[in-house]
Amino acid sequence: MKTTEVVIKNKVGLHNRPLKYFVETANHFRCAIWLEMSKDGNRRVNAKSMLGILSLGILAEAKFKIIADGPDEDSAIKTLEALINSGFEEPELYEVLRTVPSDYN
Repeated sequence: MKTTEVVIKNKVGLHNRPLKYFVETANHFRCAIWLEMSKDGNRRVNAKSMLGILSLGILAEAKFKIIADGPDEDSAIKTLEALINSGFEEPELYEVLRTVPSDYN
């Protein structure tokens, strides 16, 4: 099991457009992936579910953990952390998305 803590850097938080990229990227990996926030006690949701993540209400500057467990957990953590750290800005976003393994469909 691998864990990393990240901070949302884009100005509007994890809303529909960046969330779509995040969930699509998470779904390329075989491992189980969760997001965990300790806003009102620890809340953990499936990182492959848009509704689950939306329920966390992740705003700008929010801190949360990405947790991955499974055969490709290292790659999943590295890729999702890079995606969050890109701030979902277009040039950086597309660079990260190019690193997602294509054989995980």
